[in-house]
Amino acid sequence: MRAPRLFKMVLLLQSRGSATAAELATELGVSERTVYRDIGELGAAGVPVYAEQGRLGGYRLVDGYRTRLTGLSPDEAEALFLLGLDGPAKDMGLDELLASATLKALPARSRPIRRFHLDVPGWFHDAEPPPVLTALVEAVWRDLTVTVRYRRRDGEVTRLVQPYGIVLKGGVWYLVARIDGDQRIYRADRILDVTAGERFDRDASFDLAAVWAERADGFVRRMATVQVTVRLSAEGRRALRHAVEPPAVRAAEQTASEPDDQDRIVVRLPLESLEVAYHQLLCLGPEVEVLEPEPLRERMAAAARRLRDLYQR
Repeated sequence: MRAPRLFKMVLLLQSRGSATAAELATELGVSERTVYRDIGELGAAGVPVYAEQGRLGGYRLVDGYRTRLTGLSPDEAEALFLLGLDGPAKDMGLDELLASATLKALPARSRPIRRFHLDVPGWFHDAEPPPVLTALVEAVWRDLTVTVRYRRRDGEVTRLVQPYGIVLKGGVWYLVARIDGDQRIYRADRILDVTAGERFDRDASFDLAAVWAERADGFVRRMATVQVTVRLSAEGRRALRHAVEPPAVRAAEQTASEPDDQDRIVVRLPLESLEVAYHQLLCLGPEVEVLEPEPLRERMAAAARRLRDLYQR
């Protein structure tokens, strides 16, 4: 990794004007001894860097020297969209590329102080990226077809796909790909093996954000296979968002009846299945009453009786 480090050192000196060995060591994550050695290698390679003595001294480039690599490459320009997403950039193996692009685009004097940070995974989510993620990102970046071995519920399958994009949703990585013109989405942590192939011609009209939004919306609609009618107390209304998915919360807001004399409302919830509805609504305890369908109401009532017997003992 010496070449990228030397490149970053030149960009640092070019953007800042001067920097001490200690400052360079901190920025590059190396020892000062390594900085001294790298400065010597830059000089031997013809880069006009010199040491300036004194209280405000440090290493400088000869006035007027500019590396011809200051322009952003297409890859670096795309990498800038990950600015502020240090975790995902590192998971995808793009942290070095992002660092170089940042140095080029945002010199030290104009670089803003970071005031916001996006911590993507949930509190109890395994933050380790899938082992194949770097290989997938490389294929997406270079427009290379890949043969993926994928684990499904009914076994393993092998597919030759055109990888068009990577999406991070709720701490889970997904590959958006095409097979014979059809859009497919694969969970990266279920991809067991990746083999890169030949370059393909990317469809310039492909919009990753639009494709993902459409597929995600369709996925949510397909998942909501049952309609459940419930009566909620005021406390139940406040707690509903912690028990069910956002589409069900929005549906509750749209279908809510007028409050009765006990400030309870009746709403309809689109949920994945009766099994899922049972476990989700059980979290609300006495703040929810299932009205329909009858099988779910009976199961909730049976759970309530078991709870009563348990606490009476």
